[in-house]
Amino acid sequence: MLDQARSFALAAHGPQMYGARPYVFHLDAVVRLLAPWGVEAQVIGYLHDVIEDTPITEREIREHFGRLIADCVSLLTDPPGANRADRKARAYAKLAGVSGANEVALVVKAADRLANVRCCLIDDRRALHKLYRREHPAFRQAAYREGLCDSLWTELDTLLAIDLESADAASTAGES
Repeated sequence: MLDQARSFALAAHGPQMYGARPYVFHLDAVVRLLAPWGVEAQVIGYLHDVIEDTPITEREIREHFGRLIADCVSLLTDPPGANRADRKARAYAKLAGVSGANEVALVVKAADRLANVRCCLIDDRRALHKLYRREHPAFRQAAYREGLCDSLWTELDTLLAIDLESADAASTAGES
């Protein structure tokens, strides 16, 4: 089922890019992080953006991958909103209510955010890193569940604690 999900996602995303890279770069990064949580989490990882970023519907995912996978992908899809802040507020409200079997969606969301933040640091995308830092308290409050995927959260918290602007200022001061 994992190969089917990867193929499905790649076909859906088509030529879409993740920054300067093919979209598969992001999907594979998320799925690698999800390996300890099993195939179901990895399948959701491949599919997590298809409803939000492609013409694929929740119904199509349900038909191909079943109810739980479709429900989780739907939970990971930002609702429409006037702007990013509005969309994220609505998305976080959905995540805050997740329980039971659907909590696997929260693991995928943490892996997705961690993959995004890692990429920000690798590609020196400071503005996006700063945005994720600003959103982190609300995101964490909505999506974190103790014991669910603490290793992902530990790294995410650590990477988002880095203030790149202050680090640059300190580095520049040290060079003088």
